[in-house]
Amino acid sequence: MNEVRVDKWLWAMRVFKTRSMATDAVKKGRVSMAGTAVKPSRGVKVGDVIEVRKPPITYTFRVKALSQNRLGARLVPDYLENLTPQSQYDILEMSRISGFVDRRKGLGRPTKREGRDLAAFRESTYADDFFLDWEDDDDMDETDD
Repeated sequence: MNEVRVDKWLWAMRVFKTRSMATDAVKKGRVSMAGTAVKPSRGVKVGDVIEVRKPPITYTFRVKALSQNRLGARLVPDYLENLTPQSQYDILEMSRISGFVDRRKGLGRPTKREGRDLAAFRESTYADDFFLDWEDDDDMDETDD
C-alpha cells in the first residue's frame, strides 16, 4: 500500500469521528498539504505533512505509516506524529477558559452572574419603591381625568 485517501486516513487516525465528517472537512478546504487545500481523494504517503483546521486551532500531523482501517487510540502514535505547535494549544486553552465571554449582550440565556444580578435587583428596596411609585402614578392619572 503506497497511498491512502486523505479523508480515509484522517478518519482512521481518529482526527475525525466519522469518515463523512472527514470528507466534509476536506471539501470545505480545512485540510491542506504543503499550504494548498486538497480534495478528499488526494493520496497520502509516508512523510507527508497534513494541516487540519478545526477552529479555533490548526493541527499539524506528519504521516509515519499508512492504514485504511480505523485504529485503536493506543496505536495512533505509531502512525502519525503530532507537529502542532504549543502556541496552537495555548489558543485552545484560552478559548476554553474564556467560555462565553464573547457572547453579545441580549443573546441567549443569562449567565449565572447576570441571573444573580437580576435577582438582587428584584429583591432590592429600590426596585420595590420604583414599582410602587409607578403603580401610584397610574392611579393618579385616573383620578385626574
